[in-house]
Amino acid sequence: MRPVIILFAKAPQPGQVKTRLIPNLTAGQAAALHSAFVQDTLAKALQIRSADVELHTGVPCPDWADYKVPQRLQCSGDLGARMYDSLRAALGEGRPQAVILGTDSPTLPASHLIELLDGGYYAFAARRIHPAMFDGVPWSAPDTLDRTIDAVRACGLGVAVTSPWYDVDEPADLLRLEKEPDLPPHTSQCLREFATL
Repeated sequence: MRPVIILFAKAPQPGQVKTRLIPNLTAGQAAALHSAFVQDTLAKALQIRSADVELHTGVPCPDWADYKVPQRLQCSGDLGARMYDSLRAALGEGRPQAVILGTDSPTLPASHLIELLDGGYYAFAARRIHPAMFDGVPWSAPDTLDRTIDAVRACGLGVAVTSPWYDVDEPADLLRLEKEPDLPPHTSQCLREFATL
């Protein structure tokens, strides 16, 4: 079996995604931008020929069916429980490695994904797991990476940190994204449409 890149995505429901951007965008625009991020991230992941790609969502979501990748529902619980469950399932079916990839970094270079497969926190790769590897990790906090490293090491697992990248969560991140010289196509189109409103 090949490694798998598991893309974690929320359904693009206005008022439910990218809510910290709503001071700068409407709820509908934030949902459209999220959908563009998912499309660009799926396209980038599909460029990695050495791995399979799956899409894991919290609810059934037909929005990205055109990408022809297996879709699975995430289990209930916090992000740590959902990531652990997806990693457990992938490694349990015999995959040599599983990578959990979020959708908040549409400009993430494909080379960073390849680096993960060769060795997140735009993503999290694992060869081995432990039920307590995400215990006590505060999600969406300034110290999430450090606390994840501590929790994983406390389970006796090794940790390697790869090249850093940025998420688009806050209005300042959106401004940074808008200045990027080489945006992925869906994100670029979405931002151009916002500029004409």
